[in-house]
Amino acid sequence: MRIHPAPAAPLTFSSLPITITASSALLSSDAGLLPIRQLDERLGFTAQLAAALDDPRDPRLIEHTNQEMLRARLYGILAGYEDQNDHDALRADAVLKLVAGRLPTDPDLASQPTLSRFENAVDIPSLKRLREVFLDQFLASFPEPPRHLLFDLDAVDDPAHGRQQLVLFHGYYEQYQYFPLVITCANNDLIVMVSLRPGTAHAALGADDDLEYLVGRLRAAWPGVQIEVRGDAGFGVPWMYAVCERLGLTYTFGLSSNRVLQEHSEGLLARAVAQYGQTRQPQRLFDQFLYQAGPGPHARQVVVKAEANAQGTNRRFVVTNRRGAALYPEATYDAYIQRGESENRNKELKCGLAADRLSDHRFCANYFRLYLHSAALNLLVRLRQAVAVPAPPLEEARCIAESDPAARRRRHNARRRRDPLGEGQPGTWRLLLIKVAAEVVVSCRRVLVRLSSTWPYQAYYQQVCQAVQGVT
Repeated sequence: MRIHPAPAAPLTFSSLPITITASSALLSSDAGLLPIRQLDERLGFTAQLAAALDDPRDPRLIEHTNQEMLRARLYGILAGYEDQNDHDALRADAVLKLVAGRLPTDPDLASQPTLSRFENAVDIPSLKRLREVFLDQFLASFPEPPRHLLFDLDAVDDPAHGRQQLVLFHGYYEQYQYFPLVITCANNDLIVMVSLRPGTAHAALGADDDLEYLVGRLRAAWPGVQIEVRGDAGFGVPWMYAVCERLGLTYTFGLSSNRVLQEHSEGLLARAVAQYGQTRQPQRLFDQFLYQAGPGPHARQVVVKAEANAQGTNRRFVVTNRRGAALYPEATYDAYIQRGESENRNKELKCGLAADRLSDHRFCANYFRLYLHSAALNLLVRLRQAVAVPAPPLEEARCIAESDPAARRRRHNARRRRDPLGEGQPGTWRLLLIKVAAEVVVSCRRVLVRLSSTWPYQAYYQQVCQAVQGVT
């Protein structure tokens, strides 16, 4: 059925009248999803995710497969359509039909009620299989076994959108929320594991179990791999130290300040203040000491940073079992704060891909939505890896002091300007690639997608298509 609305009133800001009307052609504003779908096909990405889901429906009555609906939702998230409601308008879109697995002339994709039933039908065994798929895809992302892996643990607040199951009020964030746990690999930026937790959960609740499961899978595949983990002060708790030491992991966690730690670092802070008073230059000093909290089994190494500058003073503590921390406390702390790059992935997940839109009622349905948004980011990360411009020569990197935060920011900014796709946020990818208008023409032999010859980002489109063709 085609709808022909009444012609709009002419606009008059040009020397000629401008009339706007509807076109009967198959048009789409998201043609940049097509090369991403090609990468998906080469990796078997969404096919593996869909295979993990149970489908209790009668096969004879199925109009929309799990794989089709999963693709529609995942690609919708990449294009900026984070809600099921968006798909009532998108279900007839020619490009979204293509990436979901239908021809543009086929019947429309699933509606919002169908997608809602799809998400709410996901059960706990399916969620466990999705966890397995995420780890399988992570293992497959390395062309050869790595010798060292670094994982960052982070708890992300997720505001509520109604009276969903297990949404609770968190006093620190002052909101009703969920409190997901995200484990990201710093080696390749992939999200390895996600866990949806009630809103009042401790930041490290269940992190020891997730870490133990992750390490078991990794060492089964790569027995000799060295594993390091980092986390903020929310993970600096006894049960996290215990699981890391039992599993033989290197760890560095933030440590909340207390009276004993402050007493140990008073001299260092006084020295930083004195040096700032003499030089009027910002001071950043480090020290280390052994510290045993309460009835713990033994003392652990603590590194302290003391800063003094025009804004005042600042002290931060980390607890670690890194080799050499006693001799190189500054290098230990600087290695810890580089976890901020993994926090950028969480920002992409929450802000760029709207993972805070967990608005289903059932907890399991929202858990599945968290997987959908995380999978969308992982697919984008794999695409960035495929198109990334090679890093600059080592000589350029050596001239920048890694301990200088300002120098690191300058280098990162220069890298993003040089390689806008390889370093691009989801919004950048939408601007430069995904959001491009196209006409779709279907014949008996092929599907033709016509882009505008005056589109300014054609070179990026060609670059992505060529890179995807090289993925094996």
